[in-house]
Amino acid sequence: QVQLVESGGGSVQAGGSLRLSCTLSGYTPGTYYCLSWFRQALRKEREGVAGICTDGRTYYADSVKGRFTISQDNAKNMLYLQMNTLKPEDTAMYYCAVRNGLSPYLNNDKAYPYWGQGTQVTVSS
Repeated sequence: QVQLVESGGGSVQAGGSLRLSCTLSGYTPGTYYCLSWFRQALRKEREGVAGICTDGRTYYADSVKGRFTISQDNAKNMLYLQMNTLKPEDTAMYYCAVRNGLSPYLNNDKAYPYWGQGTQVTVSS
């Protein structure tokens, strides 16, 4: 049974930082796979934030480039999202997800079969 569990969310003021973590278990990946972060703000569609694939490439939404950094620790089956210079518009529920293949499909959350339950990030102005 595949499980993804996010942690690290919270409330911060604009300009602050948070580090999200995602623990992955029970997943038997193919040779190539991608781990990604998505977010969903109130009354908005879920959107891709950042992805990292087994070829080492990272991908970011334009709205977070230069502020967010995605990384992983394969030995610990952990995925991270370091979020700096947070803005009120970053407020959302953040989810981690995993899929086989080398395409992160940040613009297509339906490409991901496995999801965590989410962790809330709230940024106040």
